[in-house]
Amino acid sequence: MRYKHIAGRAVATFLMLIVGIAFVLPFAWMISASVKPEIDVFKYPIEWIPKQWMAYDNYREVWFGEYPFVTYYWNTIKVTVLTTIVSVVVSCMAAYGFSHVDFKGRNALFVVVLMTFMIPSASILVPQFMIFRWLNLFDTHLGLILLGSFSALGTFMMRQFFLGIHKDYLDAGRMDGAGHARIFVGIAMPLVRPAIATYAILRFIWTWNDYANPLIFLRSDALSTIQLGIQKFASESGVYYSLIMAGTVSAILPLIAIFVVGQKQVIEGISLGGVKG
Repeated sequence: MRYKHIAGRAVATFLMLIVGIAFVLPFAWMISASVKPEIDVFKYPIEWIPKQWMAYDNYREVWFGEYPFVTYYWNTIKVTVLTTIVSVVVSCMAAYGFSHVDFKGRNALFVVVLMTFMIPSASILVPQFMIFRWLNLFDTHLGLILLGSFSALGTFMMRQFFLGIHKDYLDAGRMDGAGHARIFVGIAMPLVRPAIATYAILRFIWTWNDYANPLIFLRSDALSTIQLGIQKFASESGVYYSLIMAGTVSAILPLIAIFVVGQKQVIEGISLGGVKG
């Protein structure tokens, strides 16, 4: 039985290794292509380590070339950070209200919120476009931030965690004379830090990678995000895959950093304050 157990674990480890390599290969090819001359990007067999390094030229062209990639980068950081902050605050406030504030029609209103999640986003683009033009929010970062600041999924996810808070904690706050605002900030929020960190990571990644909303609701090149900036390396004269890969590598670095930092905070939040009632 012991040998069978060891053999089973060895097979499972080998299969996981194969799956891991399959996931890493595209990322490795992207990095390799970003430091190659354009003519060697699709060379077969693949040269994972190029003979001629063009890393300096490719990344210099991306960051300081014809297109203001630095501006695109800053725009993406600004929109993503502000959207994440507003979305987390709004989702947490809505989740607390739907889970621990008694008011007439609470459950029916929550069902309505969930129903909005079932509506395909493409079907409301035209009404959104018309409303934003009417409110003078078209071609502004404020409009783009508002688009991602209200999430039915975020409200639903956070509500499930708020429901896990034992009522004794909240009742203790009420006995001390605290109102809903103080209980929300001082008691409920610290107890759901793992959920807040998880949703913040997801919201950050979704907003950072968003391509459709900037494409539709932005027109000025000075307001463009990274996703719109990368496509500019595909022109009428051809597609420069080495520059696209260099821009893509630059674009995913913050995602890797935020995931590593956020993952650590999730674990810390679970160990310090994650409580399930």
